[in-house]
Amino acid sequence: MSKNKSLQDFEKVIRECVKCGVCQAHCPTYQVSKKEGAVARGKIALAAALLDGEAGLEERLQQDISMCLMCGSCVNKCPNKVPTHEIVGAIRRQITDNQGLSLVGKGVSSLLGSKVLMKTVSKSGAMLSPLLLKKVPETSGLRLRFPIPFMKGRTVPKIAFRNLFDRVPEFSQGRPDKAVIGFFAGCSITYAYPEIGEMMVSILQRMGYSVYVPRAQQCCGIPALSSGNGKLVEELAETNVGAFKKREVQQIITACASCNGGIGEYYRTMKADYDDFTGKVIDFSVFLKKEGLFEKLAGMEKWPERVKVTYHDPCHLKTQGITKEPRELLRSLPNVDFVEMESASTCCGLGGTFSVYHYEASKAIGARKVPGLRESGAKQIATACPGCIMQLQDIINHAGLKVRAVHILELMAEALK
Repeated sequence: MSKNKSLQDFEKVIRECVKCGVCQAHCPTYQVSKKEGAVARGKIALAAALLDGEAGLEERLQQDISMCLMCGSCVNKCPNKVPTHEIVGAIRRQITDNQGLSLVGKGVSSLLGSKVLMKTVSKSGAMLSPLLLKKVPETSGLRLRFPIPFMKGRTVPKIAFRNLFDRVPEFSQGRPDKAVIGFFAGCSITYAYPEIGEMMVSILQRMGYSVYVPRAQQCCGIPALSSGNGKLVEELAETNVGAFKKREVQQIITACASCNGGIGEYYRTMKADYDDFTGKVIDFSVFLKKEGLFEKLAGMEKWPERVKVTYHDPCHLKTQGITKEPRELLRSLPNVDFVEMESASTCCGLGGTFSVYHYEASKAIGARKVPGLRESGAKQIATACPGCIMQLQDIINHAGLKVRAVHILELMAEALK
């Protein structure tokens, strides 16, 4: 029996959509396409037609369903809280079950489902990147020298040769009076931004905690969910839940918004007994606030020369109401001059595999953040999601701004030095 919900499981909430159109003003894909099929209301209508047998999984329907970031922006504003992102996920799984994975979906699934392949690709990419990539002047990204046709001009971060598991021990002993804290790193931190994971582990150790970073953990499943590979999502969920059973941990910290949405928010919706696991999942900023670290940081002497920093809300935190804690953390840092930007809460356009399938649309969605960023005068834009960092830096590079996208933990680590 599938642990993922099927389209039939959402029938009641699908019927609760009143087609009011409130979602139009908040749907990133509708804002750039202006097509009814792209907005939540249109997708719910397609879901109802599928349930009633009035529509099949034809190419047009698949195209409309693919035009969704699964960001949840529409759900927050929906008067009846119809979970469009979950319904879209169910339709994508149904398409996959009936017609198989797309070529991109197969590639993503092969990579995410194999730690060995992931490690091999990461190390190979690090070695070959000087040959395949060229630096973009005055930015932290790299531009493809031989751009692939469907993502022409995409900029990507420098690939790390040593991943997080090569850099930190599986278990770090802390003070005997302190609990053991688990750290779920996720793919992006483990392989693309391992220094962020190192910072998280180091901060927890400085606080006296024992830290458990199980080697058995794998991808949270968000990219597989976006691709419609329900079977892989189930396999990854079982692996990750099992990985953290080997030690008794008080909390499972994430420093990636997407991972928090995956192992916390999505796993809770599955037809499985994961309550003990998901109940321990917590975003790093929420944890640090709870531990009183913000007050300690705010008590530090302010640096005479502080960097002007603004903040981007990752969708997977915003939809859970985690918006104040990251800002409070930034305001407490002695090395930061925090400034709010317009459109801070709008989606960056990444959306799991959305930016692979629809790079031009993804780029157009992200470009809507540029005016607010430019007006803020910030030199850095901080966020709490490595995927957003990658997308934001690409947007910044194309806009020609001299701004760097960073993780909040980078600024915090700098302050603590």
